[in-house]
Amino acid sequence: MSSLVRSVGTIGSLTALSRVFGFVRDMLLARVLGAGLAADAWQLAFTLPNTFRRLFAEGAFSVAFVPMYTRRLAGDGGEQAADEFARDVLSIFVWVLLGFSALCMIAMPGIVWLLARDYQSVAGKFDLSVMLSRVTFPYLALVSLVAMLSGVLNARSRFGPGAFVPVLLNIVMIAGIIAGYYLRGDSGDDTIVAGALAISLSLAGVAQLAYMWRATRKAGVKLKITAPKITPDVKRLGMLILPATFGAGIYQISQLVDTFFATSLPQGSLSLLKFADRLNQMPLGIFGIALGTAILPMLARHIQSGDKREAQRLQTNAVEIAMLLCLPCAVALSICSEAFTSGIFQGGKMTANDTAIMGNIVMALVAGLPAYVLVKVFQPAFFSREDTRTPVFVAAGALIVNIGLNFWVVPRYGIVGLAAATATTATLNVLTLYTILQIRGWFSMSWKLAGRIGRQIVATAAMGAVLWWLTPALQPYWSGHAFARIWSLSALVAVGAIVFFVTAYFVGALDKDLIAQLRRRRPAASGKSSGSSSE
Repeated sequence: MSSLVRSVGTIGSLTALSRVFGFVRDMLLARVLGAGLAADAWQLAFTLPNTFRRLFAEGAFSVAFVPMYTRRLAGDGGEQAADEFARDVLSIFVWVLLGFSALCMIAMPGIVWLLARDYQSVAGKFDLSVMLSRVTFPYLALVSLVAMLSGVLNARSRFGPGAFVPVLLNIVMIAGIIAGYYLRGDSGDDTIVAGALAISLSLAGVAQLAYMWRATRKAGVKLKITAPKITPDVKRLGMLILPATFGAGIYQISQLVDTFFATSLPQGSLSLLKFADRLNQMPLGIFGIALGTAILPMLARHIQSGDKREAQRLQTNAVEIAMLLCLPCAVALSICSEAFTSGIFQGGKMTANDTAIMGNIVMALVAGLPAYVLVKVFQPAFFSREDTRTPVFVAAGALIVNIGLNFWVVPRYGIVGLAAATATTATLNVLTLYTILQIRGWFSMSWKLAGRIGRQIVATAAMGAVLWWLTPALQPYWSGHAFARIWSLSALVAVGAIVFFVTAYFVGALDKDLIAQLRRRRPAASGKSSGSSSE
């Protein structure tokens, strides 16, 4: 448990740093572009490579590659066999990425038409979307290679570099927004800002790849691109990736479906959805992705050694941590949605009406936050056993339900209905995955875990009651000047966290033995760390 907590802490803390820079990026973007024509075109151009990145590179590829690499690392061949496998994969992967990216850039008008055909009804919007998407799409190839190198280091329990690279992305994009703002000057041409952003995204991919390549070399992993050859292991990886593309990517596929429906709504809807999802992605990115990244290689090692008891215990600990962190976040974001959307995004070209709509979108999205996070915990139980087929059928059913819901709710409830359908689909997905895990005997919820989650709900309810009372009292401040927004939002976060964790401690929602264990190990860990750095 303590090992999992430390791994999640390393990944989560660096991801939190990235999310802070991401918020700065989106705050600037909201004020500079607002929710108009150029903003919608940029959001579509940004969505395409990022969705494919999460679907293929960080989703399907990682969940198939990491367990196979981990098994070779723990086998008789050790690091040499694992790195030979990685070199063979890299030599194929790089050419596949280049070919796929080139084809998509050529076919970009058709891709944009499939996702946003209604943009043709607004003069210049469709053409701008195509142009920006072509500029941003090389980022997919670059960041996919980054994901592979991250997988190699994660399998070696070096989680820091892979968790840090998104910080580079946000720093470069912040520079792009600032550059675009000054280049635009008094002309008011938002396409200049959007163009600068698109260029900065591809430049960020170059910076991320250079950083990760250096990190792998520093870790003693020496990869190189050789003549492509399809070995039995590479062929096996390819067979696993195909179903994993769907199974690991239901959230990303749903994002494309949501993008299709959002582009049919009034101008600015896609931008508001993406800004709202930034708040939803904060806990999902910090906790969900951190848990999924940490648990996959650890679970693969336990299953490889035949230790079913440790595999069950690891998954139980992951579920407990996930619920401990995401339940209060979901309730807090729901109650304080308008405070956060107004306090963070309102200003410049982003109006009060825009942020009010955004707040409603946040409330709908975070209803599925526990499901978004638990999917990251349950799917590795399949992937670590090289079962990438089962999640395919689960994801297919959930996606069909999502599309059906969208056709019904979008005409009636607009962009908020779209977000609610996403949350409903995610919940259906995770409940089905858990049921299958229990039937197969791969994971079952113990009474102890159920009791712990019950206590977490009690602590969450106490926190929610306090925030329900406090939020209206701070309303004049989180819609005021910059300093008032900062302290009022900080007060909401601080009070909510204090009430939750104090209540959680006294009602037994926190594992007191784990806290004591981490306290005992902290001095030893600090001493070991300082010794290593001196070497």
